[in-house]
Order: sequence, then structure tokens, then C-alpha cells
Amino acid sequence: MSTAPTYAVVIPTIGRPCLGDCLAALARSAGPGPYEVVVVDDRPGSPDVLPPLSLEALGELRGRARLLRSGGRGPAAARNTGWRTVSAPWVVFLDDDVRVTPAWRERLGADLSGVPPWVGGVQGVLDVPLPAGRRPTDWERGTAGLAGARWATADMAYRKAALAGAGGFDERFPRAFREDADLALRVMAAGWLLERGTRVTRHPVRPAGPWVSLRQQAGNADDALMVRLHGRDWWQRAEAPRGRLRRHAAVTAAGAAAAAFTLARRPRTSTAAALVWAVGTTEFAWARIAPGPRTPREVVAMAATSVAVPPLAVWHRLRGAWRHRGQQPLPVEPSAPAPVCPERPAAQKGPVA
Repeated sequence: MSTAPTYAVVIPTIGRPCLGDCLAALARSAGPGPYEVVVVDDRPGSPDVLPPLSLEALGELRGRARLLRSGGRGPAAARNTGWRTVSAPWVVFLDDDVRVTPAWRERLGADLSGVPPWVGGVQGVLDVPLPAGRRPTDWERGTAGLAGARWATADMAYRKAALAGAGGFDERFPRAFREDADLALRVMAAGWLLERGTRVTRHPVRPAGPWVSLRQQAGNADDALMVRLHGRDWWQRAEAPRGRLRRHAAVTAAGAAAAAFTLARRPRTSTAAALVWAVGTTEFAWARIAPGPRTPREVVAMAATSVAVPPLAVWHRLRGAWRHRGQQPLPVEPSAPAPVCPERPAAQKGPVA
């Protein structure tokens, strides 16, 4: 039986109470423990220590824990702050709102022990528990999508050599969105393969208000950066869902045209454009309402936000395209050991665009 590789765990946080639950689950899990646990506090101007409950939750692992601060620069910067200080050959990134399962450490050891030297990362399996007895809300369904996401750093193990060759996380991504896909594309461009493991981590659905979908539209600016850094086909190579931006643009254009033709006193054309806008908005709202619980609160929130989401999405995409014009990819150093696996999937071939 092979010995499990030495690994470190890096957890970025903004001081949420769920961090204590995350650390407690890590401490309770059976199997070889991490060489060290690095908690990176990314709150700007945060105190020098986290709430005692958080670190006490580590139990016997507490002596292996360190606390760092990254100054409120976002999760990409927080993860860089953490992994660059560890000495273990493998770095496992966890989010502070996940709960590893009781056998997680054992399964992690199995995931990392059997991989060839040219495998640079192994992803965990995310389980998103949904409420029993009713259909999930739009927010809950969106969170459940993490279960099928590729290379999500809610539970992702990377060789430190792969991280170094790819330049780490790109800190131009300010949110917990697309920074993991960007890193995965650069790691693969350096010649490494990425694989799925068997360890399971639970990702509970965090509470969220009815307007959370409006805040999420800021991620369209990050999509603009992805296009700039990786080309328009990055969706396929990262195996990411394409989303509805094209439909949002059409609906937004129809609404703007209706307003413009109204001002120009062209009622027929204005009515036609308004009809296109109404049909598109209704289709979008129903696509969100139909699979949900259809409670009055959910229906009202979906109807209201379905009016606002398309123009917000378009605005953030245009803002991102303007802001990130001229940006260049981070340099990538080929660092995967030869020979590269001959069965390497075509979707993972090729340099960064």
C-alpha cells in the first residue's frame, strides 16, 4: 500500500461563522491529517486573530494551523497568500463554507497516491444538499450547479509545482468566480492533466436574500476577462456552462429600442419592440419560476429580478470588456514532467489563447 502524499490545506475566509464548522469537519475526518492548515483572513483591516471558536474547532490539528492575512484583496489573492507559504508538495484548497465528509482524509490520500506524475490537480466531488419536501429555489438550484462544476476550488488539490508553473491564481479576478477556471486552463496549458477524485465534500446552500441574483451579475465582468485572457472558446475548454448573455443582450436591446421608438413617436415600431422585450422577459422569468417552489415570495422575486437581470448582465459585460481591454495572460512555464499522457483529451490540448 502506497503512502499518502504530504499535503497542506489552505482556506480563505472573511470571518464567517461557518469557518468553525469547516475546520471541525476537517479535524473529525478519518485518515492522514494535513501537514499544515493555513487559514487566510481576507477581511480588510481584520484583527490579528480569528474568533477562538474557529481555531479551537481544529482539535488535535490546532498545532498545525497558521493564520495569515491578505488585506481584503479577494479570494484569489487570499489563496495565493496561503499556498506560497507552504512546503508540502500538494495543496488542497477548501472554501470556508464546505464540510468535508468523515472519510474525506482517507479518500484524499487515495486520490493523490495513485495519480501519475503529470497529473497536476485532483478535484473533489461536491455534494450540495437540497431541501426535502419542496422544490429548490432559484438560488438553491444555482448553488447545486457546483456539483457539476469543473475544477471548483471549493475542494481542489493541486501540486505546488503546477501552481508555481502556472503563476498561481490571477488576482485580477476579484470575486469567487472564474478564478478557478482561469487557473485550471493555465495549469493545463503548462502541460499538466487535471482529474476528478472520489473524496466527497458537502457544500451547504448559504442563506441569501431575494435580490442575490442581481449581485451575481457582476460576474459577467469576469467573463469578459476570461475572453480576453483565454479566447472566445474558453467555455468549451473549461467545460463551463455558456449562460444566457446572448438572450439578455437581445432582450435589453428590444427594451432600449422600444423606449427610443417611443421618444421618436413611432408607435408601431415601439409596440413591436416592446412585445419582443415582454416575451423575452416572461420566458426568462418562467424559466426560473417553473422549477421552483412557486411560493409568493419566490414568484415576486423572480418576476422583479427577471426584469433587471438582463440589462445588468449586459452592463457588467460591457464594463468588464472596457476595463480589461489590453490585458495579457499571466506567463505560463511548461512544468509537467514528460511523458505527457498519450490519452490526453483534445479539450485540454493547446496553449492559452
